[in-house]
Amino acid sequence: MKLGINIVGDIARIMQAETRAGEKAVTTAMRDAGTGLKSAWRAQITGAGLGARLARTIRSEAYPRGRPSLNAAALVWSQAPVIVGAHDTGPLIRSRDGFWLAIPTPAAGKSTRGGRITPGEWERRTGLRLRFVYRRTGPSLLVVEGRLNSKGRAVASRSKTGRGLATVPIFLLVPQVRLPKRLDLARDAERARDAVPGLIVASWVSDRS
Repeated sequence: MKLGINIVGDIARIMQAETRAGEKAVTTAMRDAGTGLKSAWRAQITGAGLGARLARTIRSEAYPRGRPSLNAAALVWSQAPVIVGAHDTGPLIRSRDGFWLAIPTPAAGKSTRGGRITPGEWERRTGLRLRFVYRRTGPSLLVVEGRLNSKGRAVASRSKTGRGLATVPIFLLVPQVRLPKRLDLARDAERARDAVPGLIVASWVSDRS
């Protein structure tokens, strides 16, 4: 038995066309993989109750820009990497300035600069002095002698008789706290990576049909 092979057409042009098709397929697949991973990470963040604003910090970009390539790649990242990374790893947080982490209670109110208020800012804003209360079991406290207003915030007592005066916990003091791990970004990244070969084949076949 003899087998013969006949090439119909210009082999150089055929190979060039296949290369272009491959470049387009790989580039499309990587762009779709990056976009899909971005959507998955955003869904994780909002699903964990971390808010749409943090979710929108997730971005994706395909490279090289503006042209197809067999070496195309996708990059997915966050514009708030410290915050997202902390919720992804669940780190142990310790105080940088002393022995305690001061966690404000609802009676402390909020910082005028956004975020959590510090003991120093609270004293400057209210004109009241905090008092340290050590507890052998449970967190120690920073308290103030005052009263709670209608919003549940601690304020100075105006009563000359001491009526309504109470010891109000303003901050809980703990030596360290572990941030709960609320995200698993590696899981979605692995899924996106494993889907790339199928995306390339699907894009290549679709381009030929």
